[in-house]
Amino acid sequence: MSDGLMISAPASGTGKTTVMLGLLRALAEDGFKVQPFKSGPDYIDPAFHLAAAGRHSFNLDGWAMGDRLWHAIAAQAAGADICVAEGSMGLYDGVATEGLRGFGSSAETAVAMGWPVVLVIDVSGQAQSAAATALGFRHYMPELPFAGVILNRCASPRHERLTRAGMERAGLPVLGVLPRRGDLALPERHLGLIQAVEHPDLDKAIAGYAAFLREHVDLGAIRATARGHALPAASALPGPPAQRIAIARDAAFSFTYPHLLEGWHAAGAEILPFSPLADEPPAADADLAWLPGGYPELHAGQLAAARNFRDGLRTFAETRPVHGECGGYMALGAGLIDKEGTRHEMAGLLGLVTSYEKRKFHLGYRRAVLSAPMPGIAPGAALRGHEFHYSTILEQPDAPLASVSDADGAPVPETGSVRGNVTGTFFHLISQETPS
Repeated sequence: MSDGLMISAPASGTGKTTVMLGLLRALAEDGFKVQPFKSGPDYIDPAFHLAAAGRHSFNLDGWAMGDRLWHAIAAQAAGADICVAEGSMGLYDGVATEGLRGFGSSAETAVAMGWPVVLVIDVSGQAQSAAATALGFRHYMPELPFAGVILNRCASPRHERLTRAGMERAGLPVLGVLPRRGDLALPERHLGLIQAVEHPDLDKAIAGYAAFLREHVDLGAIRATARGHALPAASALPGPPAQRIAIARDAAFSFTYPHLLEGWHAAGAEILPFSPLADEPPAADADLAWLPGGYPELHAGQLAAARNFRDGLRTFAETRPVHGECGGYMALGAGLIDKEGTRHEMAGLLGLVTSYEKRKFHLGYRRAVLSAPMPGIAPGAALRGHEFHYSTILEQPDAPLASVSDADGAPVPETGSVRGNVTGTFFHLISQETPS
């Protein structure tokens, strides 16, 4: 296992993604093979990591992943010079009920991998007091490996001197000081960052982050703090649900966990991309059609007008399985109502009708026990995933696909649907539990 670092922060919105992308690119520019990871259930950030480092990024999730899957994903760092992981939310944020390996926090990932934490602290509005925050994060989990801090959004040289003085008093290494710059923010929408494929000039933006870090951060000192544990021999990533998989891939459908796609490729499955937005149907000779999550609500009119896509998908579903996750699930339904209240006809393979006019936030881990088969997975299997969307179910007349609960075991009403060869879930699949 390569040595690595965890880029984390006390809370969301502190600038850790800017630091992460700039560090990945700067290290890659210096000739290092950098393996990115994301701690937690995020399916947007890994695409940005790929753009910055030139290597696919993978999620490590202590709540949703058992040891075998964890080790198989960690093994994707083979051949890398250094691993750099980005944390989710605040360093210690997780869920209240323990999962397969823990509570899902970035701190747990850092401890498990032996990666020292680089804590990115937004020091706007404080000076020496920032050291008290950093010191609390340093000592909250005594076994946590800790590299030092990067001070972000520093207002002036005087502000830097005062904040550094506090860190020195606390005995915390300062690895860099980033001045306040509003132009470094990445565009966002309701699920967080926009997709990497939608950024108007992503490579230029990431190159700018790298130049910014070179000017204000000690890259050599950061590299020197990298450490890591030796891990047990890895097993294989999850295998494919079919041999030839037609997968929707465009601006409306892009969210699938990278370790699943990598596992399908590694096992020899053929991945056949098609674009519903370009009115393309799934390949006629595929064994399975898979519609990932994404933003169908932003393209509902275009999807409703994509007759070749819908007709081809309906013909496909007569004889072979079709599965949709979140946005893909909504696109398989009867209708989608956009935020203006306009109804758009979807594929009609399920009776699901969803609305963005009446927004409701759905966020959290999900455990699902299948009542009916999913592609490649038998009834009775227990799955773990994550749900993150703002849509409201207006109609769901089909049989439920699964009994679904949240991280604490409380049932949730979003059970998924099954009709004939067609299945759908609001959660994005992360893993299948392995019987003990």
